[in-house]
Amino acid sequence: MFCTKLSRRIALTAARSNLCVLNCSLRTETAASRDDFHMQPRPAPRRGFSSKAGTTRVVLTQLSGIRSFSLSPSAIVNSAPAFVQPYLRLMRLDKPIGTWLLYLPCTWSIALAAEPGCLPDLGMLALFGTGAVLMRGAGCTINDMWDKDFDKQVARTASRPIASGDISQFQALVFLGGQLSLALGVLLCLNYYSIALGASSLCLVITYPLMKRITYWPQLVLGLTFNWGALLGWAAVRGSCDWSVCLPLYFSGVMWTLIYDTIYAHQDKEDDVKVGVKSTALRFQDQTKLWLSGFTAAMMSGLVVAGVNAEQTLPYYAALTAVALHLTHQIYSVDINKAEDCWKEFSSNRNLGLLLLFGIVAGNFWKKSKETDGK
Repeated sequence: MFCTKLSRRIALTAARSNLCVLNCSLRTETAASRDDFHMQPRPAPRRGFSSKAGTTRVVLTQLSGIRSFSLSPSAIVNSAPAFVQPYLRLMRLDKPIGTWLLYLPCTWSIALAAEPGCLPDLGMLALFGTGAVLMRGAGCTINDMWDKDFDKQVARTASRPIASGDISQFQALVFLGGQLSLALGVLLCLNYYSIALGASSLCLVITYPLMKRITYWPQLVLGLTFNWGALLGWAAVRGSCDWSVCLPLYFSGVMWTLIYDTIYAHQDKEDDVKVGVKSTALRFQDQTKLWLSGFTAAMMSGLVVAGVNAEQTLPYYAALTAVALHLTHQIYSVDINKAEDCWKEFSSNRNLGLLLLFGIVAGNFWKKSKETDGK
């Protein structure tokens, strides 16, 4: 009798323990899916639970009383005070790929302007990096203020802070003023020529979000906006633009934006049709890869011209070859009807931009060695 009662109690205790673990797992999975809605750059309309292995790790972590730590942008935003998080998400601090794509043309220009044998001006790179974070955040704030009603109708954007009501239009306007004020402070650290050149881009920053309402080429306007640093970086280092270098570099950056942002836009094409906005993805349709191939040829031509006029050397042209191969693979392999694949190929452009930057820096050192050998 005693053994029977004891076995029943053990079985009941085990069952309660399993139920507790199951409830903890379900709560963790639900929280993860909610966080994923904010963290993923291009989430699918329907959200799934975490993988079994990932869930098991989280459950074991919770049961052992240990909190995991991550330095990912999303984790940093999620660990910020609750009242700050909507503002960090409004400026897309949890999704830094856009900041990289804004920053990289600045680095190319700064590196091309460096003296032979010298690294790019590190102080200038840091200054432009700060400006890229602020101006990308300001651009996102302006975009969300214009697109509040559109965002409410699209699954992936309905959780944006203004569309969801976490931030009011007035609060967003005040926040925008703060971002632009800080960006102005960064701009005022440059020479007068660069201040005037940088200020002239503000018109593009403000009007870009409207372009999707009136033209199938908003990606072109985004390219004109995002690559302004290709002009500004050289001017900040040298005091004025060498247009024989800066214009081809700027043109190449615009072509690059048309490539990656058209791929990006294919993720939203169904929702764009429903809400009535336009994009190059809708304009090109099944001819997308042909158009992107043309943009690639134009981009590479501009980079060759910029390199020749800047007296670049072998490492630079080796990097251009690698960039061309990267773009060819990107265009050939992307499935424009799969959102996940489009996001993967879009994100790979950060590595492409860094590859070109390293080629410019290596080319500068090679240039110095050639001058030394000539003497």
